[in-house]
Order: sequence, then structure tokens, then C-alpha cells
Amino acid sequence: MLAVCRRLASRRSIHLAGATQKSFTINDNDHFVQNVMNSSVPVIVNFHAEWCEPCHILTPKLNELIETRDDINLATVDVEKCAELVHTFEVKAVPAVIAIRNGLVIDKFIGLVDGDMIDSLINKLCPAKAKSDSQT
Repeated sequence: MLAVCRRLASRRSIHLAGATQKSFTINDNDHFVQNVMNSSVPVIVNFHAEWCEPCHILTPKLNELIETRDDINLATVDVEKCAELVHTFEVKAVPAVIAIRNGLVIDKFIGLVDGDMIDSLINKLCPAKAKSDSQT
């Protein structure tokens, strides 16, 4: 049991070490407003729960897709810890993903989806990048 806790603690510290840039966890409403609604770059908001198996599949996919991009961030919201955000965005099931640019919801999807659907969401969120990629 102690070994499992140590592994989780070390994994958590690694996750938090990179959290200031591309991917971060939302702790409360103020943190959400500051880092998502007022962000200078578009943000994909991933509403998830620890008990949700599809969430554990989707989150790494989202991280992988934004990892190489400097024009988009990923915010993770634990639905068990941020009930007010769940209510505000009318999240009825997890995983739920919302794309936000300039404080506005651009697109969203619910459930475990394929890579094409995620790419489509990213292209709606960053249309200038999608156009330049298709021209090369």
C-alpha cells in the first residue's frame, strides 16, 4: 500500500511540474476564470472523474494531441471537486470536453470519441492553424 502511495505521489509531482504550461488542473472557480476564461490562448476543458474509465482513456489522448502545439492549453476539471463549474457548464456525463476561446464556448462533446472528433474540435478552436496546416 505504501509503495502505491509513493508511486502516486511521484506521478502527481511530475504532472504538476509541467502544469504551468500546457496542461493544468483546475482547483476552483477563480483558478478557472484566470486560466481558462481569461487565457490568451484557446483552452480545451476536460471534465472528468477518477472513477470514470473512459476519462482515463481520453485524458492521455488529449494530452498527446496538445503536447506539440503552442497555441492551445488543456485544463482538467474533476467533477467531484468543482461542482459549481459542473453546474455552470451543464455537465451531465463524463468525460465532457468543452473548447473555449476568448471566454466563449466554441464546441463541445460528451463521451469517449475518436481522434477525428478531437481533431475537429481543435480545428474549430484554432482555425488559422488548421488552414495553414492544410496548405503545406
